[in-house]
Amino acid sequence: MSFARLQEKIDALKNPTVAGLDPDLEHIPPQVLEKYYKEHGETLEAASMAVMEFNCGLIDALSDIVPAVKPQSAYYEILGPYGVMALHKTCEYAKSKGMYVIVDGKRNDIGSTASAYSTAYLGAVKIGSTEYKPFDVDALTVNAYLGSDGIKPFIETAVKYDKAVFALVKTSNPSAGELQDKLIGNGAQGDGSPVLSEKSTGEPSPCALYTAVGDLMEEISKETIDKNGYSCVGAVVGATYPEEAKLLRERLKHTFFLVPGYGAQGGSAETAANTFDKNGKGAIVNSSRAIIAAWKKTGGDYKAAAREEALKMRDELRKVVKNST
Repeated sequence: MSFARLQEKIDALKNPTVAGLDPDLEHIPPQVLEKYYKEHGETLEAASMAVMEFNCGLIDALSDIVPAVKPQSAYYEILGPYGVMALHKTCEYAKSKGMYVIVDGKRNDIGSTASAYSTAYLGAVKIGSTEYKPFDVDALTVNAYLGSDGIKPFIETAVKYDKAVFALVKTSNPSAGELQDKLIGNGAQGDGSPVLSEKSTGEPSPCALYTAVGDLMEEISKETIDKNGYSCVGAVVGATYPEEAKLLRERLKHTFFLVPGYGAQGGSAETAANTFDKNGKGAIVNSSRAIIAAWKKTGGDYKAAAREEALKMRDELRKVVKNST
């Protein structure tokens, strides 16, 4: 299964990290942008070409030390069709370098529309007599808060094509608790504070909404568990909420975690460590701006700066995650 392949790549490099490729134009060195502006004007096409050069440089610098990349689709879609093509080519190039590719698109809908999203990123579409894989990435982030009928089509596609999804469960943003921490069960009224308790048995007892979402994702994907004990539905669990992450790790035995919030958002190696299982596996920690914009602090080559920052992150995690060295 797809997460088994991801864990193999993590184990091979002894590095449970993913580099987020979020190419805001402010993160791209001016000389790279100007090169394409001179050739094609200050256009969407020129910006997309600069994004592609920037991404390829980062992938070249990181592919032997970082097992995965996570392009955030919004930064490509903002550049229109040229940007979407840059996203496609970025994914293709990263895979050619042996990297596991997670598209951060937070897609979802229900029924046939959910099936279309899953086909676009994880599956294949038939055009006449020919089958095409539009993006053919390894995993996609999805919004779990539509319920099971918004996730099951992704599970079907993931199983068929050996792919995976990461469902939003406990996100890293400051306002996450406005909804995700609300109490549910037995008519409890949410007060915005998380409930840090064991999974309920018998009659439902009050729990935070995010724990119920995590439980549902694990339940509907239980038939897809791989050789390492993880299903094809992972969970997005922020490093910015370490106690909640610890609870979810204890609770969701068969769920692989994608961990945002490290670095620029305030998460640390110590807080991210709560998302790994007792064997130091089952999670991958994302850093985006801290890696791709590291050149802004050093003033040097962006590729060398990104590599140095990625190595620093790897070494910090190795100190606190069991069996990561």
